[in-house]
Order: sequence, then C-alpha cells, then structure tokens
Amino acid sequence: MEELQGWVGRAREVADEMSAPAARRMAAMLDQAAPDLSPGAAVPPFWLAILFDDAQPQSRLGADGHPEKGEFLPPVPLPRRMLAGRRLRYLSPLRIGQPLTRKSEITAITPKEGRSGKLCFVTVLHTVTGPDGVVATEEQDIAYREASTGGGATKPEAPAPKPDAAWRVPFNPDPVLLFRYSALCYNGHRIHYDVDYARDAEGYPGLVVNGGLSTTMLLDAAMKQAPGATLHSADVRTMRPLTCNRPATLAGTAPDEQGSRTLWVEDETGAMALRIQARIS
Repeated sequence: MEELQGWVGRAREVADEMSAPAARRMAAMLDQAAPDLSPGAAVPPFWLAILFDDAQPQSRLGADGHPEKGEFLPPVPLPRRMLAGRRLRYLSPLRIGQPLTRKSEITAITPKEGRSGKLCFVTVLHTVTGPDGVVATEEQDIAYREASTGGGATKPEAPAPKPDAAWRVPFNPDPVLLFRYSALCYNGHRIHYDVDYARDAEGYPGLVVNGGLSTTMLLDAAMKQAPGATLHSADVRTMRPLTCNRPATLAGTAPDEQGSRTLWVEDETGAMALRIQARIS
C-alpha cells in the first residue's frame, strides 16, 4: 500500500453551523427537553458530531452506503471500514447560529496485520473554527479491514479490566435510535440500518450501533453526573462492536484531581465495547 502515501497531506474544508433545528433534533434523540435555541445560546460541545456531513451525490456512494473512496479518503483496497478511535479537544463554546468551518487533513496512512487479517489505518485531523478562532479539534483513526469470511465481522479483543464505577446507566439501543442518529449525521453506512447487509456482507450478528452514537450517549450521561461542569477533552477507543437490540450499560468513574474520568460502554456480556478518557471540570 505504499502508493497510498501520496494521499498524506490532502485536505479539504466544509462549512456548517449548529442550527436551531439540528439542536432541537439532537435534544429529542437524547430524550431531553428542547434547549435554548436563540442565536448565540451554547449547546454541549460534543454535539459537533452531527455537523459536517459528507453529503455526496447518490451516484458516488459505494456498496456499503459510504461515499466512494478516492475523492478525499484514499482508495484503500480493503472493503470494510469502522472508526477505531478519536481524540477530541474542545476549546471554546459551541453556539446556535455560529458559522463554522472544518478543515480536514490526512496525516497518516498505516498498513498493519491484525487478528482479523490485513488492516489499514487512515488518520485524519479535523480542525473546527468559528468567528473567534478554534472551537474544537478531532483526530480520527479510520480502520479498513478485509472482507468478511463468514466467521464473524471481527475477532474482539479480550475483555479489558474495568475500574470501579461511580455510576451506571442502562443503555438499550434499538433500530429507531440508530436510525435517528444516522439521520442526524446523514450517515448512510448500511451496517446501522440494513440488517441483511450487516449480517451477510460484513458478518455482524445484527445491526451495529454507531460508535458516534455510543460516544454521544456516554458523554451525555457523564455530563449529567457533573452538572455545571465543562467537557475539555475525550479520547475514544472502540474495542468491540455493540449490537442493536441487546442491552448495554453506560458507566464511569469518579474524577481524579485533574478532572479526568474513565467512561465506558458495556455490552450484554459485561465486556467493554467502547472506552473514553475524558477531562471534565
């Protein structure tokens, strides 16, 4: 895959804003009353996740529902993709009506051999700016994998040890919740809504819960444990797929002296499916 290294440094910009309708829909998905939607009102910074969709024409979508590779993202010759991790930094408030620009740059392309075969990680750095400067940064690790061989979509890691939880909240992702989140993000990835495709083409046992949805639900639950606090950063790692219609749990530790907390989602077996190291103070 050495020929892909020429894609490192490729960049593009997309404009967007946290509109009042988008914020109202996000609050509804989170089962909250509508927030203050007046221009300039602040909303949680992690709501940025529903902005800057990659709305490509229908004719430019791949078989998995994602935009075809080779326009911005490199033409990695591996068919399945997932977001393996992200590192989020929130630097200034996110406000209703605020014009925003996101610059995305490919910073690394790293082929590897994993438990499931060949892998390729594409690292993309997103920088979101508004009228007063940088609002947030997000560094994403996009993982590309080989086609399913029918033995399961991936070989999950051995269950990670879990710290003592200071709080736990039930999380029951159903198809409607997955649909609403995908609609908010304009995310066409078929593993989140087409169960036949998820099973037959990618080898999952059912619909896959969006990693972004799990992250959003987990950060929302954590902020409810710390009313009035500010979210500064969140380092997210996907550890195993979470399957729709199976009971899960959101959990977190008490903060240390610097406000750092470990947050995680447990699947129906009690294993960690997603982990976040967050700083909230």
